[in-house]
Amino acid sequence: MPSATARGPLFFAGTPEQRIADLHAAFADRASQLVMCLRGGYGSNHILEHVDLDIIRAQPKPFFAYSDLTGLQLQLLDRLGLPAFHGPMLAADFFLEDGVHLNSFYAALAGAAYEIGPAQGMRGLKPGAASGTLYGGCLSILASLLGTPWEPQTENKLLFLEDVGAKPYQIDRMLWQLRAAGKLEGVTGVIFGEMLDCASPGGEPDLLDKVIASAFTDFEGPIAMGLRSGHVSRDNVTLTFGVEAELRVDEDAQLRIGGRN
Repeated sequence: MPSATARGPLFFAGTPEQRIADLHAAFADRASQLVMCLRGGYGSNHILEHVDLDIIRAQPKPFFAYSDLTGLQLQLLDRLGLPAFHGPMLAADFFLEDGVHLNSFYAALAGAAYEIGPAQGMRGLKPGAASGTLYGGCLSILASLLGTPWEPQTENKLLFLEDVGAKPYQIDRMLWQLRAAGKLEGVTGVIFGEMLDCASPGGEPDLLDKVIASAFTDFEGPIAMGLRSGHVSRDNVTLTFGVEAELRVDEDAQLRIGGRN
């Protein structure tokens, strides 16, 4: 888009006006079949109030992003019912030889049912089975949206949470914030991402597992870890938020994401 290589002001890649104009133009373009962000970073919070839902409602199409774009994806899902494709981005994943998990990418685009399991990094932390609407994204972005008009709607959701470079105590703090805000009430099950570089130097290797287990002491649903979607080391898996999914955790962990009804 015209402002894709913009620099500034400050640490932003263009002004909010430039960036929202590009987003609107991408959705309004009748020749385009999907919208995919180049990369994440920081700054999409500044365009949330400027989103013209009528433009996007008139030309809905798959929207691929993760990280900083979580807030924008969830706004379109919550307000328009537009499924959010939490998956690979162009400059972050597609240029890598092993950057994209193609099976989930194609299945999500086709609206077909597909399954994710140990081969995509999933392992169990708390056994059980649950179903619900798949929902979530970058944990730090979800926490930052609390108390705003774009607060995440987590009731009856199968919640996916992931982040990068956050220390275990920071993960604990954000989970505490979600819990104190009532955002874990009604959640049916929880899946954590790879949580790349989310360790304390010199700390216990399983400290993050212990932090999550402690934060969900009274949680009745299943909990899985390690799903490579979003900030990942390789093979970025596409998750379709807004569709029904089933999580099973026993000797291993499996997530089934349903196709179109």
